[in-house]
Amino acid sequence: MADGIQPQPGILDIALYVGGASSLAGQSNVLKLSSNENPLGPSDAAKEAVVRAARDMHRYPSTDHASLRTAIGEVWGVDPARVVCGVGSGDILKLLAEAYAGPGDEIIYTQHGFSMYPIYASSVGATSVVVPENDRVVDVDAILAACTDKTKLVFIANPANPTGTMIGNAEVARLADGLPPQALLVLDGAYAEFVDGFDAGKALVEARENVFMSRTFSKIYGLGGMRIGWGYGPQAIIDVLNRIRGPFNLSTAALAAAEAAVRDTAHTEKCRIENARWRDWLANALAELGVPSDTSTANFILARFADEAEATGCDAHLQSAGIIVRRVAGYGLPHCLRITVGDESACRRVAHAIGQFKGAV
Repeated sequence: MADGIQPQPGILDIALYVGGASSLAGQSNVLKLSSNENPLGPSDAAKEAVVRAARDMHRYPSTDHASLRTAIGEVWGVDPARVVCGVGSGDILKLLAEAYAGPGDEIIYTQHGFSMYPIYASSVGATSVVVPENDRVVDVDAILAACTDKTKLVFIANPANPTGTMIGNAEVARLADGLPPQALLVLDGAYAEFVDGFDAGKALVEARENVFMSRTFSKIYGLGGMRIGWGYGPQAIIDVLNRIRGPFNLSTAALAAAEAAVRDTAHTEKCRIENARWRDWLANALAELGVPSDTSTANFILARFADEAEATGCDAHLQSAGIIVRRVAGYGLPHCLRITVGDESACRRVAHAIGQFKGAV
């Protein structure tokens, strides 16, 4: 590269994000449980909406996403004017970093936090500050102790990925109330819909000016391939994000699918119930095999093994059985495997394979 053409500081330090694997060499009956996808898929209404939208592919999509924001407002009880939509929730989080942090600023996230958080920080030249967790649970006191006058954003996923743990609203409120005045608390709610009756921080957003929440259509709604997310926050922050997001950042098909999906509350509830049933079954089955996990509030479990060698060996055995799970050494959890909760047959297949590995079958 010519000496005069250089990227912004921090960009070349970014290690590329690696998604969950989706294929295994020499295997045909592959079970992918590495990306926390919904085994039930999207609702029929969402699929039908995409087919209808195909007729208008020659037209530019809406720039203001008004119809989708209205649907989100009606279903989740939020003010549509305070909703911003993006290309997955990751797009929303990246926009927040671009708008509110830069060189000399600090972005806080926790020890086992989502691996994109430091990438967002590096992409804008901000400094990442990693805070310890308490037995794989977000530690509010540790975050508050790490705050300085340079802290601009605090990212926490609640429920968290890859641990599946979460903290209650009282603790989140204590965190928000203790932040320095220039800092924004960002609640990443990618897995919020899997928690019965959870508002993902909506009430906290509405009661404060320093809390923002993000959500996605990639998990419970089964629309990972469509790339749709949204955020809810103070009007001033929404106005800023709308100034820097792409004007046509969501396709006509994506907007139609998301609106149909969010309105199909019966399908969403079915997915939540089925996930809870088989998540608990799988966690209990693995615990009986000597593989514990924290109580998960998401659509995966974080299986803990004796050490990294056992986790690596189990992963290799699962692959030989045509099962792909997620290694999480990059999250500081080398002795663990993150396993997406599939349908009944998938969960039974995983438990049987791990039982074989542990010598219990």
